[in-house]
Formats: sequence, structure tokens, C-alpha cells
Amino acid sequence: MLTKEERTRIISLIQHEVVPAMGCTEPVAVALCVARAAELLGALPERVEVELSMNVLKNAMGVGIPGTGMIGLPIAIALGMIVGKSEYKLEVLKEVTPAAVEQGRRYIDEGRIAIRLKEDAPDGLYIKVKAYGAERSEQAVICGEHTRFVDEESCSSAPQGVSEGASQGASQDASQEVPQGVSSEEVSLNLRVIYEFITQVPLDEIAFIEESGRMNMAAAEKAFESSYGHGIGKMLNSASMCGMVGDGTLTHAMAYTCSACDARMSGATISVMSNSGSGNQGIAATVPVAVYARDHQVPHETYVRALALSNLTAIYIKQSLGRLSALCGCIVASTGASCAITYMMGGTYEQICFAVKNMIANLTGMICDGAKPSCSLKLSSGVSTAMLSAMLAMQNGSVTSLEGIIEEDVDRSIHNLTSIGREAMEETNRMVVGIMTSK
Repeated sequence: MLTKEERTRIISLIQHEVVPAMGCTEPVAVALCVARAAELLGALPERVEVELSMNVLKNAMGVGIPGTGMIGLPIAIALGMIVGKSEYKLEVLKEVTPAAVEQGRRYIDEGRIAIRLKEDAPDGLYIKVKAYGAERSEQAVICGEHTRFVDEESCSSAPQGVSEGASQGASQDASQEVPQGVSSEEVSLNLRVIYEFITQVPLDEIAFIEESGRMNMAAAEKAFESSYGHGIGKMLNSASMCGMVGDGTLTHAMAYTCSACDARMSGATISVMSNSGSGNQGIAATVPVAVYARDHQVPHETYVRALALSNLTAIYIKQSLGRLSALCGCIVASTGASCAITYMMGGTYEQICFAVKNMIANLTGMICDGAKPSCSLKLSSGVSTAMLSAMLAMQNGSVTSLEGIIEEDVDRSIHNLTSIGREAMEETNRMVVGIMTSK
């Protein structure tokens, strides 16, 4: 039985990791850092220099920037200078206007922005911005988490994949902010603890998590109204496709999940509830759960607990994988969704473990080659596998420890997945970035 203090820390962790975001979180985090540097300068910078870790650069190259009709980092940086407000965090660009976009285009054309890859970045998520005025300059650094400002020295001492936090004694000055809530490295999780939490916690203490499902379903429905990206979600939602894929929960879950992703990756001005710093992970962790609950008239309490299970499972996996890696985040979020769907089907803890093992056996190794419209295709794979894994688990079917990287212990299986993504695929990551930057 979890104590009240343990529950409170887990709730604080969820509130810290599940937050609204507009636009892909890597270019948005860069815009946030630029906005902070400009605020410290106290004037519109004459020019800015930006240094980025490999994973931030990879995820910011090919994605649409909200409200601009443009792709990539330069316009995100320019708008961070012009209209960005750091108090908005991952919604830093929500006040973009056509006039600001036009001004941003001029800044780009005038060569006011320099972007460099920092080869020896101290963390997988590292952003350094130096803003120059007429007589002085100011800098801001984000390290470890998308909204965590630190000083250069404290970031340099942070372990790979782990953000600098109060627990590590980071000094804070007027240019820094400490995120609210408990950060991921401060709460020790495993799948059993997560299951005990979601089954024991009073419903009113986690009622806030329902907003993640509401917001992300609303984003999907809004996206159906227009054409975004490759139009995967809209295609699946079309009546003409029903003869090909059927008009059931699987198709509905894929359509809604892909629709929200299509819009985000194309730069729609639609906010979603993110998970562990990723909007697409937030979508994949919530939308399939919401669709299943709607289609099968799942009781409200069961649905809320399922959303908490999905989000918390994704957070747990990211604890050992790191914020950004060579492994596609849809694996992480879809695994959470599969757990939640199994739970809503009436599954036991053992069957939830089966679902996790089935997911790991299927999707491990899917590369992350940056944020872009085709992420929607990967989410479709994650959602369909989540449903299949849950269905198999409910038949007491599970990939066994005799097969591949799966072990009897579900947490060891999870850590096998994250070790591959964090360590073994690092050379893959370098090759992917090399291919992307040489095209």
C-alpha cells in the first residue's frame, strides 16, 4: 500500500511531465531559450548564436512551426526573439502574428541568426543561446528538460540523459527558473508501483489527468477539419476507407491519433498535452485510450485511472531512456496506451505486464529520424501494435523470456529496451543525423 507521501510525489511528477505544448517541442524549446536570452538583454537582439545538441537539431530540422507556414529552426528562433515570452514555456509561440512572421523572414534574410551543432554537448537535450545587443550580450541555457534553464557549469556536470535539478544542488540566479513539481529522476518507479498507484489513489487526486485526453481528442477533431501533412488521420477517418480497414476501434484510434500528429508536425496552431517533453508522445499516450473508452462506454473512473496508467508508464520508460534518443518515442507512449487499454478491458496486473512485453518484442529498434509530418505513420504503427498487444495479453498471450530481449521480469524487459535505445543505437543516431544534414 502506497503512503500518502508516495502518492503525492507521483502526482507531482505527473503534473510536471504532462503539460500543454504548441508545436514540436524541440524547436519550441529553442524559441523558449531565445526568448529568455532576449528578455535578459532587455531589447530585441541584433543577432543571436545558437548551439544545439545532436538530438535537438535532429528533431527541429523538418517540422512545421506553428502559425508560420514554414519549416525548421530559423523561423522558430526569429519568432522567439520577436514575440516569444518565456513565461508561456512550451506555448512560447502562441502570440505569433503574420506581421511577426514577416519580420522573422527579414531577420533570416539579413543573416542575423547562426546555428551550430555542439559536438560535445553535455546532455542529449542541450540548447545555448547568446543574444547580442548594441553594447552587450546575454545568454541562456536549457539542459536536460525542454523548459529547464541552468547555468553552463551545472549543465556540464549533468549525467547524460538526466536533467540538472535541485536535488543535485544546482545554483540558481536571476536568469534561471526551476520547473514546478517533482522531476523525473527524483521519483523511483517500476510497473508494480505504477499499478498500485493507479488502483489505490483516490479518484479526485488524479482527476486533472482527464484534461490530457480532452485536449488531445479536441486537437484530433480540429485537425479533421483541414488537410495537414500526409493526411494519414483524415484518410483513415474517411468513410471511403472503411471498406479497406473497417470501421472499428482500431481504425478510430489510428485515425484520431494520426490526425492530431498530422496537425502538430505541419505547424498548426493547436495545443496538445505533452508527455515527458513530447507532444507526439502525449498524443499517443492518451488518444488511443480516449477512443477505446468512448467506443466501449468504459466507466468514467476506469477511464481516468487508465489515462493515469498510460501517462505514468510513458514517464517511467523515459526515466531510463532519456528525454531524446535514437529510439522513436512512439514506442514509449504506445506502450503506455497498451497498458491502459488492457486495464480498460479488465486486465490484471499480469496481463498488463504481458502487453508491455508484447510491445517491446514488436517495436524495439524503430529509429527516430527527427520530428516531421511522417511521424504520423510511425504513430499509426504504435497504435495498431498497442491494440494488438492488449488483445493478445487478454488471451494470456505473451512473448516469453526464451525470445529475443524479453525477460521474465517486466522491468528488466523495459530496461533492455531503453538500454538499446540509449546506448546501442547511439552510432545509429549519428548516422541518421549525418544523413539528414548532408542532404
